[in-house]
Amino acid sequence: MALLERVSTLLRANLNDLAEKAEDPERLLKQIVLDMENQLLQVKTQVAIAIADEHLLAKKRAEHLEQATEWRRKAELAVQKGHDDMARAALERALSCDQLAAGFTTQAEDQKHEADNLRQALHKLDQKLNETRARCEMLVAEHRRAKVVGRAAKARGVIGTDQEHAIGRMQSKVRVTAAENAAATEVLTPESLEDRFQALESEDKVEALLKEIKSRQAAQ
Repeated sequence: MALLERVSTLLRANLNDLAEKAEDPERLLKQIVLDMENQLLQVKTQVAIAIADEHLLAKKRAEHLEQATEWRRKAELAVQKGHDDMARAALERALSCDQLAAGFTTQAEDQKHEADNLRQALHKLDQKLNETRARCEMLVAEHRRAKVVGRAAKARGVIGTDQEHAIGRMQSKVRVTAAENAAATEVLTPESLEDRFQALESEDKVEALLKEIKSRQAAQ
């Protein structure tokens, strides 16, 4: 049956592989659960129909067996009354009923086998559906968590880069400001008394060295 083939396909489905390959895993998983629910409903309907047909075939078999028994009773009655021709006709009807009963017996057995298969499929699909619902909930939670973690990591990366750039700009600005302040301090600070005496001493040393050079050159 096409229905059982679809159920078998759903039972073999690997949720992890399907979720990894899907562009929208959450949507895919929800669709799988919906498909399984629809198939479960169809299987339940088919099980009910199969059971009803099984009962109907069993009823038809029992009716023909009863009819065969009744025709045999009539054949015995005809023999008792000396009507062999009627007895033969009754026996022919009895045999026909036997054949019909045998046919219904075969059909009832086939129908019972089909109903049993549908019951097993229903049981497996019901179990699979419960497992799939739970698994889908976990996979959806994992997928959402992964997206949140990814967005957080991206946000941290952007924030970290922006902070580094901002700190770098601030450090450069501080260095420039410090250099400007130092230069301004040197220009604007008045010369102290100690600095003036140091300058005079330096001039005396220069003059002394100059005289020494001139004296050496005059002596030559």
